[in-house]
Amino acid sequence: MSEKKPQTMKPATAAQKLGILLEAAPEEFQSTPVSRTELAALEANPPEWLSELRANGPHPKQVVAAKLGVSISGLARGEVTEPLTSAEIQALLKQPPAWLVTERATQFEVREEQIRVKERDAERARKKAHAERFAAQNEAAARKRG
Repeated sequence: MSEKKPQTMKPATAAQKLGILLEAAPEEFQSTPVSRTELAALEANPPEWLSELRANGPHPKQVVAAKLGVSISGLARGEVTEPLTSAEIQALLKQPPAWLVTERATQFEVREEQIRVKERDAERARKKAHAERFAAQNEAAARKRG
């Protein structure tokens, strides 16, 4: 019987899961498939290079967008196409350009709408469940009477 081969992922996938820019990682990481066990070990006990990348960047666009409080599309509209370092992100936050102010406002509105829709749907579900309970109670009472 042969030993089961550990499940691995491409370095790009592992970098995405770790929230780092693959091109900024060490060559060894970039060129070697990563097992789930290795990924868990990196997350649990990050080496110096990983801690440094997470703290200072350069960061991939999804991390940049999150740190700036905008969507990835918002970054594109703001013509931010390159990875940014933490210092560059902080500089943008301290003196936000017009596009960033607009995109943050848009993102805020989107989140507010998502909350409103979620609350509306929860209220509808609550009312539906209440109506179903009421109907079931009426049906049971009718069976008892009749």
